[in-house]
Amino acid sequence: MKIAISGKGGVGKTTFAAFLIKSLEMKGKSVLAIDADPDANLAHALGAKNASEITPISQMKSLIEERTESKVGTMGGFFKMNPTVNDLPEKLSIDVDGVKLMVLGGIKTAEGGCICPESVLLKVLVSHLILARNEIVVLDMEAGLEHLGRGTARAVDKMIVIVEPGRRSIETARQIQRLSEELGIKKLLIVGNKIRSEKDKDFLLKNMSKFEFLGFLPFNEKIIEADLDEVPPYEKDPEGLEIVSHMMRDMVSENSDPRSI
Repeated sequence: MKIAISGKGGVGKTTFAAFLIKSLEMKGKSVLAIDADPDANLAHALGAKNASEITPISQMKSLIEERTESKVGTMGGFFKMNPTVNDLPEKLSIDVDGVKLMVLGGIKTAEGGCICPESVLLKVLVSHLILARNEIVVLDMEAGLEHLGRGTARAVDKMIVIVEPGRRSIETARQIQRLSEELGIKKLLIVGNKIRSEKDKDFLLKNMSKFEFLGFLPFNEKIIEADLDEVPPYEKDPEGLEIVSHMMRDMVSENSDPRSI
């Protein structure tokens, strides 16, 4: 199963990803966690030691130049559009309590939107992770879905969009829905987060009536405590972990035996 998670910044997207990844790991599943958000925080959320010292793949200049046969940062010239990446998950992933984690990073240069060696390597790598890997892959994406191409996106089993009660969060979800449809992603699910009351829940259901909701997570100040104490959110909020575990079972049971996940 390949799952992509997206949403507006600050809605709790990475926290949800950590809950989901942990629930899968607790069931004995082989999970490859991919931080595909340029504002990388998944390593912290999973409790990786020295998380701030992890170098994103997009910043590995020597590797990019070797694989694309190019010179990073130069204008013009030729480079390989199909670099070899099948060995990178084993070489570049780190083990975090039984979960393999890769941090992709983003292209933050002025030419970040163009076809450059960095973006080509990342897109080919994501394609390999989604199309060729046998384990469960969970991608913590940014709202723009920059690492997904059409062929890759069609192989994503679920796109989960995290929203909080608020107009901007809902509008971001609608933008992600449009992008997902353009890319060919067939299944998009919504998770309402930071729910303080039935009023919050009703607000989302009313304003997103055409979306399919997977479930809701209550607001919990312990998530903030976890961030301050630099521990995974599920250590402070086991109830949230249990709720997400139930969501996962419900999601899988739509198409298969829930005992398989």
